[in-house]
Amino acid sequence: MEIILKKDVEHVGYANEIVKVRPGYARNFLIPSGLAVLATDSARKVHAENLRQQAHKAGKLLAEAQELAARLSESMVKVGAKVGSDSEKIFGSINTIMLADSLTKAGYPVERRQLKIKEDNIRTIGTYQASAMLHKEVSVEFSFEVVAE
Repeated sequence: MEIILKKDVEHVGYANEIVKVRPGYARNFLIPSGLAVLATDSARKVHAENLRQQAHKAGKLLAEAQELAARLSESMVKVGAKVGSDSEKIFGSINTIMLADSLTKAGYPVERRQLKIKEDNIRTIGTYQASAMLHKEVSVEFSFEVVAE
């Protein structure tokens, strides 16, 4: 069954793409959730017109994402965490929410769902790697440092 995605769906496709999925997945989840519409002839015509109108905006967003990726790959972002008095262990662990807040404060507007941290549990002070999917064509890996508050 072919559908037109309204929003990005992980492991399926990006917004405004026409993709094939299993009929049950489309009818029971994607369409009722508002993530997709059925790809009928009239929906395809509307989709084509929308793509023409969004072509200029897409080029601008791609350029902004590439510029942000270049700036982000060269910088070192510091994430503050509460630390025990005698060790370098932090209370809790660093997650994408904390990383996204630190990136936003540093001037990099990135949402938490765009981020993936390479290691599962970050529980000590140090330097770690993460990646950000800024655009469907732009992905960047960067380093961040966990420091004591």
